[in-house]
Amino acid sequence: MSINSIFQFLVPKDKKFFPLFEEASANLVQLASILHEAVNLPLKERDELFLKIDELEQKGEDITRLTNLELSRNFITPFDREDIHSLITSIDRVADNLHGASSRMRLYQVGKITKSIRKLTEINLEACQNIDSAVKELRDLKKMKKITDACSRISKLEAKSDSVYDKAVADLFENETDAKNIIKYKEVLSVLETATDKCKGVASVLESISVKHS
Repeated sequence: MSINSIFQFLVPKDKKFFPLFEEASANLVQLASILHEAVNLPLKERDELFLKIDELEQKGEDITRLTNLELSRNFITPFDREDIHSLITSIDRVADNLHGASSRMRLYQVGKITKSIRKLTEINLEACQNIDSAVKELRDLKKMKKITDACSRISKLEAKSDSVYDKAVADLFENETDAKNIIKYKEVLSVLETATDKCKGVASVLESISVKHS
């Protein structure tokens, strides 16, 4: 039995951090799901969902703040303190970028939603679902394969997102003649692609935790 395993055996079961991680990842999935739903609706029906995304992004920030507060209050933690901070912060960064996509679509009055935007929201939703699945496995640090498998899927989704983004931008410059449209669509595409990059950032933190406890 490794030193980490012995330490985890002796440490009381955490009742604070794991529920916060799971609440943050579940909130992230809900946000990504509503964003994907919004881009599949007519313009006039999106505003209500965009407002809901605002609320979920704020909820995510509140969870991050509470997690960091608990970190300052508790000497004993389920794993390294820097990993706890990195995990909750990286999840929040995904939410920030998904919210950023929502905000830009609303502020720029993006009427026509392209196939590429829909595809990127779909990829982000799947990546967030994998984050949620991996986070739920953190309670049992013996089941690291499920975490690493989810992280591998996220990495593949990030590569897919890059490909969709590159093609979408190339098509935009080739076919769009209105400079304003080029700017606003590229902004939306860029922040959606960045969101997937941030999902990979979460996966990197999860993989680091799994290596330390394997």
